[in-house]
Amino acid sequence: MHIAWLGKKSPFCGNVTYGLSTTEALRLRGHSVSFIHFDTPTPSLGRPEAAGSEPNPLGLPQENPEVTLPYLVKSQVYTIPSPGAQREFRESLERLRPDLVHASLTLSPLDFRLPDLCQQLGLPLVATFHPPFDAGLRNLTAGTQQLTYQLYAPSLAKFDRVIVFSDLQADVLVRLGVRRERLAVIPNGVDTDTWAPASPASEPDLAQLRLRVRGRRVFLYMGRVATEKNVEALLKAWRLVRPQGCVLVIVGDGPLRPSLQNGTEADVIWWGYEASRARRVALLQLAEVFLLPSLVEGLSLALLEAMACGTACVATDAGADGEVLEGGAGIVISTQGVTTQLRTLLPVLRDQPVLTAELGRRARNRALERYTLTGNIDALERLYRELSPQPVPV
Repeated sequence: MHIAWLGKKSPFCGNVTYGLSTTEALRLRGHSVSFIHFDTPTPSLGRPEAAGSEPNPLGLPQENPEVTLPYLVKSQVYTIPSPGAQREFRESLERLRPDLVHASLTLSPLDFRLPDLCQQLGLPLVATFHPPFDAGLRNLTAGTQQLTYQLYAPSLAKFDRVIVFSDLQADVLVRLGVRRERLAVIPNGVDTDTWAPASPASEPDLAQLRLRVRGRRVFLYMGRVATEKNVEALLKAWRLVRPQGCVLVIVGDGPLRPSLQNGTEADVIWWGYEASRARRVALLQLAEVFLLPSLVEGLSLALLEAMACGTACVATDAGADGEVLEGGAGIVISTQGVTTQLRTLLPVLRDQPVLTAELGRRARNRALERYTLTGNIDALERLYRELSPQPVPV
């Protein structure tokens, strides 16, 4: 099939990881994917005619063409397109003639125009709806995210299918008026061959990291340093306990980092953004415990990657993360009182390496059972075939 994928390539966030890994896997299975995203056009991107290339005499799409749309503002959370972006998007679809449009929603005003636009062009339309949530509405951040769901629900009801990551997320949308038959629960998946426990081949990278942490046992957070991730609560607990012989490594960046980074602390390493996937894999392989104190979540890819690497995981029950770890695949804590709970858990995890090893083994098994990229793409292909059973002839 030829799929027009509307998503994000920057700035780095879970949506970017989801889009790049999914489209790469689809291409490996023989599908053609035209990636459409908001960016500043360059001579090699955007409209072929604008780039100075010769137009295709038959009007056929290029092999996996990439299309850029103009924007005014772009962040990890939302995108504001330029006034002409909708017109350029429509013209791109008319030129590319895909079999199906898949929008990994970027929280953009363009999202709300997609159902009418694709209906006019006769194209099946699939959305992946990413925003984090907490079904319990136990904090201000969860209430804010609930407003996002309320705002999007009427538009989502017009998509041919909306992919969500868990039954909990589906229930939230059903309560807001989206018919259940419009929803497809397809959890995130990770490449469990890449994200895997340490092997002899990974030893050189691990040796370098061990030097960086000076041989201490690693407790790891990986993600945005933003309000909804609740890194502040994790830091408070760590500073209260200061587990001997351990180091907290915070991988990622975000708006709260300047206010949370308290000078130089011997047992806290502010790693910053890590672009290298190989280095992120190595960090998770080195870590003994992965900590995710979020107030709201969708289904954290970082959590699934940590599980696949065999790292013991502690996460809140925000979004679908509690569902992922339930039944002994990790330790689930409440979004309320995170600091107090972690203050109790950190000494236990420090003193019980046999426990963390067992939790890591169970986490890896759970990832293999339920959250592989292969299973994710299998389900996605079934959905595509249901909506567009025969490729559109060109």
